[in-house]
Amino acid sequence: MLLSTHALTGAVVGKTFNNVWIIIILSIVLHYIIDVFRHGEYLNRNSKLNEFWKVAVDIIIGLAILGIIIYFSDLSQIKTRNVLIGTFFSMFPDLLTFLYWKLNFNFLKKSFDLHAWVHRYPPFSKGRDWNLKNAANDIILSLIAIALLLL
Repeated sequence: MLLSTHALTGAVVGKTFNNVWIIIILSIVLHYIIDVFRHGEYLNRNSKLNEFWKVAVDIIIGLAILGIIIYFSDLSQIKTRNVLIGTFFSMFPDLLTFLYWKLNFNFLKKSFDLHAWVHRYPPFSKGRDWNLKNAANDIILSLIAIALLLL
C-alpha cells in the first residue's frame, strides 16, 4: 500500500481509540492486514536512491490531507496526538523494512520476512505493478479513511 494509505488508516485508529498502546498495536496490525490486498509498488529491490522522491511525495500527500483534516476539525490536543501516533505506527513496518533493505540491519530480518510474507503477490509480479487496477485498493481504502476522519 501507499504510505499515504497507511497514514490515513492509522489516523482513523488514532481518532477511534483513546489508549495509546491499543493505537500503536492496532495501527501496526492494520498495516499488515491491508498489505494483504492487491496493490502496486512504486519501489522495488532494483530502485535507486534517486527514485526515493516518490516516497517523499507519497508521505507529503498523506500528511497534507491529514493536516488539512486536523486543521479544520475540532479534535482535542489528545485526539490530535492519538491521530499522529496512529499515523506514525501505521507506517512503522515500512520504515523497518527500509532499514533492513537498504542498511542491512540484520536484527530486522524477522520483521522484513513477515512483511514480505503478507504481500501475497511476489515481487515483480503483475499484482505488484504500478497501475490503476492495482491502485484501486489504495484509492478505496484512502477514501474510506478520509470519510471516517471527517465524521
